[in-house]
Amino acid sequence: MKKFTHIDSGGKIKMVDVSDKKKTKREAIASGKITMRPQTVSAVLDEKLPKGNVLTTAKLAGIHAAKQTAMLIPLCHPIALNWIDIQIENETDGFRIEALVRANDSTGVEMEALTAVAVTALTLYDMCKAVDKTMQIGDVRLLKKTGGKSGQ
Repeated sequence: MKKFTHIDSGGKIKMVDVSDKKKTKREAIASGKITMRPQTVSAVLDEKLPKGNVLTTAKLAGIHAAKQTAMLIPLCHPIALNWIDIQIENETDGFRIEALVRANDSTGVEMEALTAVAVTALTLYDMCKAVDKTMQIGDVRLLKKTGGKSGQ
């Protein structure tokens, strides 16, 4: 099994020292899904919910969350992000979310992409919860990572 980078030789947590790592172009793509009733999907698409434009609000929340990842996850490094793109595709039973995050830095942007997806889904949930109690968030995962030593 590979050694955990956030645990020292004594088994205590530590922040990874990236000061000697070269800055390279980093990119990560993450995705997730929120399921809901077809009537709720229609209400979102037709902008018929009382909280306003759900999709735009969710996308902005995801972008904001990606930029705040280091504030939310204790051992994440603050990264100056160069690009965040969030796509929300409607499906019959909900929405598929995909986030693309780019930076030129000495550490990857996977956590930022995953955070963007999760918060986008949570915002969709929050804005639709008054009309749909059946919603579920799931399948949040990293699809692709490039840059750095372990990037493909």
